Amino acid sequence: MSVSVLVDKKVEKMKESFILTTTKRLLKNNLALVGLVIIAIQILIAVFAPYIVSHDPVKQNLTQSELPMFSEGHWLGTDNYGRDVWSRIVYGARISLIVAITAVTLGLLGGVTLGLIAGYYRKLDSFIMRIVDLLFAFPGILLAMLIIAILGTSLINVAIAISIWSIPTCARIVRGSVLSVKQKEYVMAMKSVGASNLRIMVKHILPNVLAPIIVFATMRMATAILSTAALSYLGLGAQPPTPEWGAMISQGQAFMWTSPHLTIIPGIAIMLTVFAFNVVGDGLRDALDPNMDIN
Repeated sequence: MSVSVLVDKKVEKMKESFILTTTKRLLKNNLALVGLVIIAIQILIAVFAPYIVSHDPVKQNLTQSELPMFSEGHWLGTDNYGRDVWSRIVYGARISLIVAITAVTLGLLGGVTLGLIAGYYRKLDSFIMRIVDLLFAFPGILLAMLIIAILGTSLINVAIAISIWSIPTCARIVRGSVLSVKQKEYVMAMKSVGASNLRIMVKHILPNVLAPIIVFATMRMATAILSTAALSYLGLGAQPPTPEWGAMISQGQAFMWTSPHLTIIPGIAIMLTVFAFNVVGDGLRDALDPNMDIN
């Protein structure tokens, strides 16, 4: 049996043990479980949005404007245009999750690629890291605002802006992990039998640096959702009448004293979602720590 086959089998066993151990540790974290439940509910609401609302989220009915909570047919009330707040919150969950997932996925593609190359090829490390340092020179939200100012205001451009903002942090995290992993015995063994650099990076190094990537992606989801809301609040993201949480807060703040639910409810939705992703990220970070006791 060749050395490469033996190494591949060893890596597969390590993956199975890694997943089982991580699951056991995560299930012991009660706060992380609460976060998982909240995220699961948000996903279900977003997926089945058309089936759990009875009103069009953008349809106006000025004869029923600013209805209070628990009104007949509108249990979360209506906004100043008579639009059902519950319907807008539900569809807002779909928009926030789609934008956040898209932004984080694009950021991971760029960051993981740059981090792998920089960590594996020492000659390219300095050049790539200087580009990353240049991106770090801009505060995240200001960088996103600059990108949107160039590309234009839309949720697609918000996702692109947040993804570009995510690349430098991801690249540094991956690079540091690759520098450590590429010195391991199994990587040296694959090099000695003539495995290509691409195969080593993708099949043997990348799976072993997934732990920090998973934690980063989970916690970056919280940042992406909050950033989407912030940019929409400033008028740089979702445009009326799109039912996005940040835009809903912006539109409802003029009625804070007469209809406070127009700002409080979307604010609570943002808070719960960001809280859920943060505590799950913390739980994953602890679960992926090899020094954590699982007994």
